[in-house]
Amino acid sequence: MPNAHLHELFVDELRDTLGAEKQLLKGLRKLADSATSDSLKTAFEEHYTQTEGQIERLKQVFQSIGLNARAKKCKAMEGLLNEAEEIIESFEDKPVLDAALIAAAQKVEHYEIASYGCLVTYAKLMEHTEAEELLAATLEEEKSTDSLLTEIAMTSVNTAVA
Repeated sequence: MPNAHLHELFVDELRDTLGAEKQLLKGLRKLADSATSDSLKTAFEEHYTQTEGQIERLKQVFQSIGLNARAKKCKAMEGLLNEAEEIIESFEDKPVLDAALIAAAQKVEHYEIASYGCLVTYAKLMEHTEAEELLAATLEEEKSTDSLLTEIAMTSVNTAVA
């Protein structure tokens, strides 16, 4: 294989990202349950459903390169979700809870955007066209979620507590 080391990195990152998405499902439930704003709660619930689809898409990526989908524990996501739990505990009775939840969620989104951006690049370099297309679709979803969270923050949540 001409890009054996890049392929090894690609597969390792795919496993890490699959693990991250699976871990995120649990975290999104907690975020949705903690949110007080209806629009924020809905955004978290919709992203939960979207994340389920992203997991399926990652499985298709593995299949497209001839491998079984296997996740590994993502330490970065674990840390981000632990921080989100700390935020919930620290601010659950305060009017800034939803603003804090958005901050925690956007940290997760930015991590995912970075992860999928790298995966798209690796797939492109190795000419894994199907994998590239699947990963690019998820990257766009993550960017859209980040934009939606910013919109909710700027139009209602942050302005309500400013």
